[in-house]
Amino acid sequence: MRDIAGTSILVTGGGSGIGAGVARTLVERGARVTISGRREHKIRQVAGELGPACLAVPGDVTVAADRERLVEAAVEHGGGLDTLVNAAGNMYRGALAELDEQRMLDLYHANVVGPVQLSGLALPALARSKGSIIFFGSVHTQRAFPGASPYAATKGALESLTGVLASELGAQGVRVNCVRPGAVYTEINERAGLGTPEEAHARLQGLAGAHALGRIGTPEEVAEAVVYLAGAEWVTGGILTVDGGLALGVTHA
Repeated sequence: MRDIAGTSILVTGGGSGIGAGVARTLVERGARVTISGRREHKIRQVAGELGPACLAVPGDVTVAADRERLVEAAVEHGGGLDTLVNAAGNMYRGALAELDEQRMLDLYHANVVGPVQLSGLALPALARSKGSIIFFGSVHTQRAFPGASPYAATKGALESLTGVLASELGAQGVRVNCVRPGAVYTEINERAGLGTPEEAHARLQGLAGAHALGRIGTPEEVAEAVVYLAGAEWVTGGILTVDGGLALGVTHA
């Protein structure tokens, strides 16, 4: 098991939610972390809390110039690049007959195309360090939630890509894995149209009984899976489910 202390890790979507939880946990474990996000004030706030080991670089993974800048900044900040954590993402929900084509394309660009392109740019640095790429899938690929077809489709794509890219990049010593979280409250739930922060949180809490462990998770609990995959030198092509048993189909009274 590789010790991640002193390693260089780039985390997209690091300004809130799971991305911020991942960045916090990685810094606590001694990594040098570069975080990115579209909302500059958010990522600068997180970096300010985490100290000099964390560098904030505003950027959008759907923009080619931003992707190049992110990789360059992470390599400079960390003295190379050991792990890329593709935590940035968005959500779009809707009934089948009402889905908007452009919004679906935008979602696919943000959740799939951008992260894959960023991974390609990071590959030379990751090959030098024998590093790894980590994607995020979703319990939506295991349990069907009505109205979530666009989001589930993008996460299914990432889970499939994990195996393909692990096979493709293994000869270069680069590992590719995926974390599949269950219900974790983040700002993405609000962007999905689930109401105010209070309403969105209440709706997510309503899923607690659908988890075998009887509760929703936290970003920090998901981050533990990232720490493991970043250091697990003989694990590639894996999808690590961290969902409190939501995919099991258990329902507590």
